[in-house]
Amino acid sequence: MGRSKGGLSTKIHALVDALGNPLAFLLTPGQTHDLAGADALLPQMEAGTLLADKAFDADERVLEVLAAAGKTAVIPPKVTERPRRHALDHPS
Repeated sequence: MGRSKGGLSTKIHALVDALGNPLAFLLTPGQTHDLAGADALLPQMEAGTLLADKAFDADERVLEVLAAAGKTAVIPPKVTERPRRHALDHPS
């Protein structure tokens, strides 16, 4: 358990298949960044495509790792990202 504004909390980071069936998961304190889950779970990913939210829009820790493995990332870009990247674009 970790501390947050609302008190004690825990995050569940999950790797699921296309039907939402859990393949792997990680519990972390609530204040842990989502990329900690990515660091732990991406090496276990067997699928060819990752669907994730904006928190995973990180070139070195997610996008480049997936591209090097020949996998595709479908992640909406962060609003602050300049220049804007399309959700289906990833490093080559």
